[in-house]
Amino acid sequence: MHPVITVTELAAQPKGASDGGPVLLDVRYRMGGPPGRPEYAAGHLPGAHYVDLESELAGAPGDAGRHPLPDVEVFAAAMRRAGVGRDRDVVVYDDWQGWGAARAWWLLRWAGHERVRVLDGGLSAWTAAGLPLETDVPAGENGDFTAVPGGLPLLDADGAAELARGGVLLDARASERYRGEVEPVDPVAGHIPGAVSAPTTENVDPATGLFLPPGDLAARFLGVGAAEGTAVGVYCGSGVSGAHEVLALAAAGVPAALYVGSWSEWSHTGRPVATGPQPG
Repeated sequence: MHPVITVTELAAQPKGASDGGPVLLDVRYRMGGPPGRPEYAAGHLPGAHYVDLESELAGAPGDAGRHPLPDVEVFAAAMRRAGVGRDRDVVVYDDWQGWGAARAWWLLRWAGHERVRVLDGGLSAWTAAGLPLETDVPAGENGDFTAVPGGLPLLDADGAAELARGGVLLDARASERYRGEVEPVDPVAGHIPGAVSAPTTENVDPATGLFLPPGDLAARFLGVGAAEGTAVGVYCGSGVSGAHEVLALAAAGVPAALYVGSWSEWSHTGRPVATGPQPG
């Protein structure tokens, strides 16, 4: 299943579980921004359930980073309440270029659910197409989702360091953070030695907010050494925008592992740090 679905494709699908329609998950979240639940309550895709990134798609911040893996059963329970089941498609959206939605996509795929996609352009693309929102909050459902971790590859700090030496480790943060010129969140500036800069923001068309076509994504990643058949990993600040990069790589046909702890874990460990532009 392609990891992205267009507004046109989603609008043409059946609505509701009884008609075989997909589960819709609203994962509105912005780092440092207001909580997404009030925005969800003010208007969301018809039938969508809200999922909280901080409490249901991540564990408590600490030594493992700002957004470590959630408790598996907490995550699975949230998915079941939203109606996620083994045989039901899932579509995830947000209003932040797909970053929060991609985190939900990655977790579901990692936990064994293969039929999940991110809405291209998110809420903005839906409303721009003149499609309706609603304020009614659907009742909790009773899906039969069971988490079986291991559906997508996962890196820890040692694995990220090894991949940076022997494969391709992409740093999905802004280029200036990679170079160590600024660090707005974490205590140390710079990047994992051997990592290559590939900002998540370049996965989408800045004019439309839509993902680049698969061929353009493939060319972009080939330019930084990431191609099918190469061992590829991704990290970011705390495992959110990095999930978006893994999704974009999947759209381009390139499997990749995610270092969920990312820089928010690495920068607290005393491990080596590199600064400046990447070599030649």
